[in-house]
Amino acid sequence: MPEEQPAARRYTGARVRVGGGRARLVPPAAPGPGLVAGQYSVVSPGTERRHLAGPDREAGYMTLGRTDTSAGWVLAPVPHGAAFDPACPGAVTAPPGMSPRLVALARFQQMACLGLDRAPCAELEDAVVMGSGPVAVGCVLELRRRGATRTTVVTSRRHAPIGRAPGVRCVPPDGAERGHLVIDAAGSPAYAASLTAAGGVLGLLGTPTPGDMLPALEAHRGGWTVVGMHELAPAADGAYQSAFTTAALWLAEHLEPALADAWCRTVPGVLAPELFALLDAPGRPVEPVLLLDWRTG
Repeated sequence: MPEEQPAARRYTGARVRVGGGRARLVPPAAPGPGLVAGQYSVVSPGTERRHLAGPDREAGYMTLGRTDTSAGWVLAPVPHGAAFDPACPGAVTAPPGMSPRLVALARFQQMACLGLDRAPCAELEDAVVMGSGPVAVGCVLELRRRGATRTTVVTSRRHAPIGRAPGVRCVPPDGAERGHLVIDAAGSPAYAASLTAAGGVLGLLGTPTPGDMLPALEAHRGGWTVVGMHELAPAADGAYQSAFTTAALWLAEHLEPALADAWCRTVPGVLAPELFALLDAPGRPVEPVLLLDWRTG
């Protein structure tokens, strides 16, 4: 998923550090003046796996807090469980009354909303989405919001929960056909390119690995349009919060509660090391959206 840099000196008390293949807890710290406590945070499996393999660092970049119980959740690009300035760069505010699960889903849908705003493609029907993780879930939801009634999801996971999204048909990689709008939500751009039809649009929504390549000659001869869909790509003032609000209000009105339950799992924050150890294991939770609850411990 897209990488974000934590807002420098606008947070304190990150609760998880990763590196060398393991995660470890850090004791909680009291919020400083003007900071709100981090109550929940969102796990990004792809990002966490990359960081686990690297040097020691703070983990995570989506933490939820709020100034009072009647206000909407503020979601900030800071590490897991950190206390943060609600006005820090990149923070978005949810409409009041939304659950943390819907806020997390809206945040992933926001990514697709911003990316699709940059795609020169009016026809969204029969789009092909690569992946079945949280970024892919947000993408199929945004395609649905924009009017698509049929979307093909390419995933190697059997019985992936994303298949419960309205209008979604899951197919294995060896059963996928080319499409005129292909969105890579898994960080596999070369394979997504192999599914892009002549004259089609290839959207890069998931984060590629450094050194990943696209077939330039095939793109040239096929007349493809390749669109970088990083959520922090240049956009109009206010577009970031506007996209999040649009996604959140649509989800609050249209998403069945049973789907939020099927797609989201909340885990006590103190179990973060155990959860991180499962991210590449057969016992990984099937739910694509994972939240850590920091309200106790």
